[in-house]
Amino acid sequence: MSDLSFKTLRDTDFQGKVVLVRFDYNVPLSNGEITSDLRIRASLPTLHYLLENGARKIIIISHLGKPKGEYKTELSLGPVARRLEELLNSDNPDDTSHISVEFCPENTGTTVQDAVENLPAHSILLLENLRFNPGEEANSPDFAAELAQATGAEVFVQDGFAVVHRAHASTSAITKHLPASAGLLVENEVDKLSKVLYNPEKPFVIIIGGAKVDDKSPLIERLAPQADRIFVGGKISADGYTTDDEKVDVATTFSTDTKLDVSTDWVKHLIQYLEEHQVKTVLWNGVLGMVEEPEFAAGSQMLAEYLGSHPEITSVICGGDTSGFVENLISTNSDLHFALISTGGGAALEFLSGAALSGLTALTTNYD
Repeated sequence: MSDLSFKTLRDTDFQGKVVLVRFDYNVPLSNGEITSDLRIRASLPTLHYLLENGARKIIIISHLGKPKGEYKTELSLGPVARRLEELLNSDNPDDTSHISVEFCPENTGTTVQDAVENLPAHSILLLENLRFNPGEEANSPDFAAELAQATGAEVFVQDGFAVVHRAHASTSAITKHLPASAGLLVENEVDKLSKVLYNPEKPFVIIIGGAKVDDKSPLIERLAPQADRIFVGGKISADGYTTDDEKVDVATTFSTDTKLDVSTDWVKHLIQYLEEHQVKTVLWNGVLGMVEEPEFAAGSQMLAEYLGSHPEITSVICGGDTSGFVENLISTNSDLHFALISTGGGAALEFLSGAALSGLTALTTNYD
């Protein structure tokens, strides 16, 4: 099993403390409107836990987009603060107490200090986009120290799994200034992915899709010895992926001559294998077609609907396009259930490939 040993929320006393939390609020926007709030919803369990366990004030930090160290109005986290407040209060419709979410247009300095000081007890403050400051991506110890000082935080919670593979100030350097714990999202991702990586219940099947075989090769090499079968679809198969490994089944039939989606016959063949071998664990990384076009999403949709309607299979979905596709299906079909839909595209891929993730390593070395 994994040798990661970091503190979780249950190991930490939050009573009466100011808590700094790193979430991943890198949500899609269109004309200033959030088009998917799934990443915001993913943060709610940790926020409720902190509030229910006596956190005096909660300060949230996150990034949005790639501003490259410059302020860009269209990448402000202001809309996220408004949506977060709506979700927190609609999430507990029977609770008469209102949870306030304030927004600060800075992330360091006296403006932040004043905002924290004036924040009512048991309220939440979201700071402006971390990546407006070049110190974030530079993993600047000075920027991390400024975050800790300006917020007056007494403890740090890392719950942005999608960024834990980055050595940034809010994932790495910050843990040198504050005692750190993993949030519920990070804990769940690490737990579920660790089981796949180190001890999957067998039979174990890997399904690989997407466009870039180089991105998938470390994953295949790391997990192939444990897998009973590996199915390869998507553009990788359309481009003629070959291997001498007899356990690898590469799609050779497609929905059209353009090869932009695998054929439903191949997906049925895959599903037949799952049923006949009573497969217990499935890891799916990479869509099977060009799913942004509905006519080329049939293969991926058939597979997702099958896995989502068979909870006896531990289905772990990872990869940004794959997770997003499955999440969109769930938004119209709430009956679909999966063991894990990872919020971390690159982070999950690196974790499953056996790489050390800077943000998790920082939590481990912070543990005492």
